[in-house]
Amino acid sequence: MLKEDFDTLVPATGLTDEDGTRRAFVRRAVGTGFAAAVLPVMAQTVIKTDSAGLVEGEVTIPVGDFKMPAYRAAPAGKAGAPVVLVISEIFGVHEYIADVARRFAKAGYFAIAPELFVRQGDATSYGEVAKLIAEVISQVPDAQVMADLDASLAWARGQGANVSRAAVTGFCWGGRITWLYAAHNPGIKAGVAWYGRLVGQPNPLQPVHPVDVAGKLSGPVLGLYGEKDTGIPLDTVERMKAALAAGNAAAKKSEFVIYPEAPHAFHADYRPSYRKEAADDGWKRCLAWFKAHGVG
Repeated sequence: MLKEDFDTLVPATGLTDEDGTRRAFVRRAVGTGFAAAVLPVMAQTVIKTDSAGLVEGEVTIPVGDFKMPAYRAAPAGKAGAPVVLVISEIFGVHEYIADVARRFAKAGYFAIAPELFVRQGDATSYGEVAKLIAEVISQVPDAQVMADLDASLAWARGQGANVSRAAVTGFCWGGRITWLYAAHNPGIKAGVAWYGRLVGQPNPLQPVHPVDVAGKLSGPVLGLYGEKDTGIPLDTVERMKAALAAGNAAAKKSEFVIYPEAPHAFHADYRPSYRKEAADDGWKRCLAWFKAHGVG
């Protein structure tokens, strides 16, 4: 069901305490939400965003009685910064996602990347991707995720961020969530979904999919997808386009960009699937999309 989120990964080998590169990478995970057994060949991110001028690091966000770990990056000393929720892949908030949050912070955003799987289990304890998905990821209810993201925005408001200018973006698993959250929260001004699954069979934990809520978006969503994504066929993109065209005003303003020859996870600069040209263009479009729709 979530094959598109790991089909470019290969098992890591030689992961020991003496292997400083990979071990440091894992230690950067917020809540250690990256399974060591499925680290990709490129264990380090290509893009390195420093924290100069930023307030960044792990925080905890109250969700009822639960304290949810998250990574926060924001411009130091800037009150009223617009908010962007950064939704991870199935491996949680590891260094790549943290770096993306810092990139947004450098652009003036209060970026929050919440750990959305921690109630269901510890991803680092799994040596097989199939078991990780079956026992953790597939057990995460969409309703729980929506509530966690609502709580993240409430927390950001308490930190002085401007949640009246809020956006959401996500990658792979998080791309699907981006579409759902843009339909769930009326305060979301815009979204950018990076190769998120659009269709699927409903089940008790995932009662709807993006195509089912496409006509109810609160803010327009930009979909950034790869032509050669084997997990997300282009005919599902066409189905989504049709659903958007029949929807409300925000749905009708939504757009897709399909990158020729790009595979799934083309933005993930720590994976062999990374395609610099598509990733750079997508990032520029993401920032421009947010600004064009009042988040920036």
